[in-house]
Amino acid sequence: MRDALPEMPGGEPTAPGGGPTASGGAPRVPGGEPTASGGEPADKRTVRGRLLAARRGFAPAEVERAAAALARHALDLPELAGAATVAAYVSVGGEPGTRALLDALRARGIRVLLPVLLPDNDLDWGEYRGPGSLAPAGRGLLEPTGPRLGPEAVLDADAMLVPGLAVDGRGVRLGRGGGSYDRVLARLERAGRSPALVVLLYGHEVVDRVPAEPHDRPVRAAVTPEGVRRFPVPEK
Repeated sequence: MRDALPEMPGGEPTAPGGGPTASGGAPRVPGGEPTASGGEPADKRTVRGRLLAARRGFAPAEVERAAAALARHALDLPELAGAATVAAYVSVGGEPGTRALLDALRARGIRVLLPVLLPDNDLDWGEYRGPGSLAPAGRGLLEPTGPRLGPEAVLDADAMLVPGLAVDGRGVRLGRGGGSYDRVLARLERAGRSPALVVLLYGHEVVDRVPAEPHDRPVRAAVTPEGVRRFPVPEK
């Protein structure tokens, strides 16, 4: 099942398929549904399936236009403009595009870290050194070819672009379900680090509510091709 795949660091399957296009209305996601096997709310898997189907319906030209708009809006974020190091990811398939943004950040002298998926679904990191420094990896992903810096390298990040399928008005992000970024965020919390978390989405993926669990950590902002949506910073 596509929606049962691990949460990959910025990757989603690239096989063609049908589904609603970007012109479809924003999905309304209920909360408080029963818990499915594996300890995850059953409705998370249903919602993931709908959102992934919608992404598969985008034409490559639509994805490219959206990526250019996402980069413009994201570069205006003070959290990114003022960062020395940004942890990011390489988009693939119908994901909201990151590659134009990665190059723009690097052109500004910002150090960009990209994830490397480990066998246990944790993330190592490497530095982005331009499009030529990326190589195909498992599950259709692209990873940096340079030295591996270790899972702790993310602690240097001032801001972090996290992949997601949706976000709600509380800033709660719906991820892929494999837990890779849950591990990263827990690692940051243990170290007392709190980089600004930013998710890149299509406009219809900003929804009323997504199913939430106690370990979910809200993002600071969502960037869509239409603009930026900010969320309250939770009190510590």
